[in-house]
Amino acid sequence: MGLLSGKNAVIFGLANERSIAWGITQAFLAQGANLGFSYAPVMEKYALPLAESLGAKFVEACDVASDEQIEAVAAKAKDHFGEVDILVHSIGFANKDELQGDFYNTSRAGFHLAMDISVYSFVALARAFQPFMRRGGALLTLTYYGSLKVAPNYNVMGVAKAALESATRYLAADFGPQGIRVNAISAGPLRTLAAMGVTGFRDMHRNFAERTPLRENITIEDVGNAALYLCSSMSAHTTGEIHYVDSGFSIMAAVPAPEPGAE
Repeated sequence: MGLLSGKNAVIFGLANERSIAWGITQAFLAQGANLGFSYAPVMEKYALPLAESLGAKFVEACDVASDEQIEAVAAKAKDHFGEVDILVHSIGFANKDELQGDFYNTSRAGFHLAMDISVYSFVALARAFQPFMRRGGALLTLTYYGSLKVAPNYNVMGVAKAALESATRYLAADFGPQGIRVNAISAGPLRTLAAMGVTGFRDMHRNFAERTPLRENITIEDVGNAALYLCSSMSAHTTGEIHYVDSGFSIMAAVPAPEPGAE
């Protein structure tokens, strides 16, 4: 028996084999979860074969900017699963033009888009799935430390992630009486499609490990294991939390001194 045996989990945001959603998928699968997936229509040629390779019976495209599409996918999930135990929101987007230069140059349309896709979609999905979420279940989203501190070129996404973390706490208060936990994972830099859209990301990722206490980069498997904890009975009384998976980067006030002999 796995930690998620008998549990129904729907993962939104499956993209490709480098996506955080895929790391979470692998962790959930290894612990016996019954999985369903949703992906952005633009990612169909990558996401659909991944889901099909697992023999998934519930795989749906969804434009999360559309309430109608969210409600339609939720209705299909209810018909397919009956009840859902776990809902994962691994979704974030901003126009590439907004992820470079000065934050004050963010356009009104770009701000609205980032907040809609990256934040409101979590709220909308929570609302759509709430009527058939099983007591003891969990909602999970993904954030980044750029919500609290300035990360070069992260710009409007940093503001969106701050809003997402606040939404996590408010949703935790809403869902608590239903016995459902709501948490977020703040992952260190990963070479996902979304991250690669941030100007200068490659350099940041290259130098990340040496700036952390553990001196190691993180992997999607690390995030998947944290998601397993937060969505299983192991975290039965943990809700409204931002759980860091970043090799300790977020605890540092300054860059560590170079190792002896290092250039």
